[in-house]
Amino acid sequence: MAIQTAGQKTAKAVKLKIENQASIDLPKGTEEHIQKVFDWLPIEHLRGLERVKVVDFINDPRLKNLDVPMKGDLPGLYHPKVGNQNAWFEVSAGALLQPTEGFAKRWMAKTSFKPNLAGLLFSLVGQHYYLTLRHSVKKQNMEPQIRQYAEKNLRSWSEEQNKHSFRAKLFKPIRPLVERWAKWLNKKASQRK
Repeated sequence: MAIQTAGQKTAKAVKLKIENQASIDLPKGTEEHIQKVFDWLPIEHLRGLERVKVVDFINDPRLKNLDVPMKGDLPGLYHPKVGNQNAWFEVSAGALLQPTEGFAKRWMAKTSFKPNLAGLLFSLVGQHYYLTLRHSVKKQNMEPQIRQYAEKNLRSWSEEQNKHSFRAKLFKPIRPLVERWAKWLNKKASQRK
């Protein structure tokens, strides 16, 4: 997805270092999946990123002093550039796979691991993009912008991944109807509030 302009060389593909420091067994092809997600995004959005570190659970000293209690484990954390160390991501395999839960929750987490990981990575890249590369966005408007960025990229990425599946071919004709119905239901719910 590199942009080529007249007289200039194309941008080099960025290969982020993926460090697997998790003792939890990850599903097969996790590192390749992470690389596919990063290959989907424009190179400009990944500028300044160094690595992705997969750990069991995220234990960051900054999280202990939070006023807001957190439900569950933190699935991912963005570490911005500090000094001469570039920005990097920390991804929790324990929060995505839930190895301490019962069989049903573990099975559900494992079957939805790759889409959840893709959504998490899009969200973390959105944080990096809006914090470091887009200076026109005010801090009050950052959270909705990041959410919109992640949703837009996750939707287009999942459509591209599943465009030849039976389910996509079956539901494509009725998708506009379902989207209009969802919009109508949201409108009714907002009117009731």
